[in-house]
Amino acid sequence: MPGFYQPGEYDVSGTIVGVVERSGILDGKSIRPGDAVIGIASSGLHTNGYSLARKIFFERMNLKPSSHLAELSGTIGEELLKVHLSYGRLVQALLKKFNRGALAASRESAADSRRGSQRRSSDTPPCVIKGLAHITGGGFVDNIPRVLPKGCDVVIRKGWWDMPPIFQIIKAKGGVPEEELYQVFNMGIGMTVIVPMDKAEAALRFIRTERHRPWIIGEVVRGNGQARIL
Repeated sequence: MPGFYQPGEYDVSGTIVGVVERSGILDGKSIRPGDAVIGIASSGLHTNGYSLARKIFFERMNLKPSSHLAELSGTIGEELLKVHLSYGRLVQALLKKFNRGALAASRESAADSRRGSQRRSSDTPPCVIKGLAHITGGGFVDNIPRVLPKGCDVVIRKGWWDMPPIFQIIKAKGGVPEEELYQVFNMGIGMTVIVPMDKAEAALRFIRTERHRPWIIGEVVRGNGQARIL
């Protein structure tokens, strides 16, 4: 992390490791062209892109952490230190709400296999939550393709969500090519959820009840596993 560590400094990091049942894995195989991409609001930079952000604000714009800009509710320092939102509880709630039937059927099918019987695939309800991508380092461009099956791209539509002022300033004053912005920063979207288009409105309503702000920000199209920003 350029410009972060001073001589003689080091950093201690903590890591959370999770475990998921095989039957509960979201592998993206059911994602199809026509599915909707839902974006869920971030609170700010979410710990990614700080080297570039510091260069823009403190070198290019010659600001200080205590500087105020009319577009922001607080100082630059306060904006950069906003707490990273956690989507853990929301993701668990989404899976419980929309994928519980598919998960239960998958467990029963595994039990049937052990007993030597076979369950018809038509007996298994489809998963509504088909894929999740946390928009961290690498932005949309590097993170969403990780959940896409062969033959699918995602098209993200700029302007379909409310971009926070901090990213609008970076875009206007940073002198950074727009395509790079969407590969460095989350641009106001911290998590994406891929669902069938006919289930998108129900998912949006549920996410709002969980006190998060969602939008449909794009769709799945035929392709070769890329995220395209249009």
